[in-house]
Amino acid sequence: MAIKPAETRRLYLQIADKLRALMEQPGFTQNGRLPSERVLAEQLGVSRPSVREALVALELEGRVEIRMGSGVYACATPSAVRDAARPEAELGESLVDIMGARVVIEGAVAASVAPFAKPKALKALRTLYDKMVREVEAGQQPTALDRAFHVAIAQMTGNDLLERAVGSLFDERHSPLSAKLRDHFENETTWQAALDEHKEILEALEAHDAIQAQAAMQRHLKASLDRVMPLRKQN
Repeated sequence: MAIKPAETRRLYLQIADKLRALMEQPGFTQNGRLPSERVLAEQLGVSRPSVREALVALELEGRVEIRMGSGVYACATPSAVRDAARPEAELGESLVDIMGARVVIEGAVAASVAPFAKPKALKALRTLYDKMVREVEAGQQPTALDRAFHVAIAQMTGNDLLERAVGSLFDERHSPLSAKLRDHFENETTWQAALDEHKEILEALEAHDAIQAQAAMQRHLKASLDRVMPLRKQN
């Protein structure tokens, strides 16, 4: 008996395939508008975050337009879609998977460095946080400082592999898929919430509290994902 090979393509790409097929069926869209994420998730038997990633992939392809507060609309002719298409490998990893990996890795890193964090390293981390606050107050998005904050914590381990892993996972936010998701859903309010979470991480490290440092880091990363993919808020 032959064994069927496992599907290796990213889940959101598989869902995008199914959505393309559904969009070709008469009556699937009403006045060009697709059903809600909740309805699509139930119809396809998948999670709403995966549906959202698939819809963003279709938006990058030029097949749909996501209008905040209104819905998702079919918007392109087949020829325009072909012109807008890009290789799947360029879209990037699933943000759900990226943040899941960060929760595990960075949570463990925060717990491991908290008991032994040196004053000099903590002072440098406090300086990064203060700079983030000033940038947010100035209406800017402190992405570079955010990266530096997380990498600085990893540096406290003295493990170059962990430092590179944390930096590499953070940099996935610049992939087309993650960047488009954040363009839609990040704003001044979400950055202010992120600042509060960074403060909790910093204070737990300054207190040399491993349990609280891990918990604060994991809360922050989970909340960061929830701000882009709010499981309970989007209809």
